[in-house]
Amino acid sequence: MPAFTVTEIIDGDTFDVSPQWKWNGETGNRVRPAGYDAPELSTYGGQAAKDKLSRLIKGKAVDLRTAHKIDRGRLVCDVYFGGKNLADYFPECQ
Repeated sequence: MPAFTVTEIIDGDTFDVSPQWKWNGETGNRVRPAGYDAPELSTYGGQAAKDKLSRLIKGKAVDLRTAHKIDRGRLVCDVYFGGKNLADYFPECQ
């Protein structure tokens, strides 16, 4: 898949991209990176994870690589930023 620009951070492990992704006949903007699971916004650490993700990738280009599935409208895939798997930036959430 081509590079995508991160347009909005939803929480610590969900964000929107532009242009839309296309996979298995479906399209969308919402992405859920594989490899880590950030705390929910309503729990301890949730806002910190969202803030960290926002500082890291908001407005920047990411590569969406191996797609695994679509979950609640989100493409679950390997996401790379700066040549590194996004999950590697969140060892506390693995």
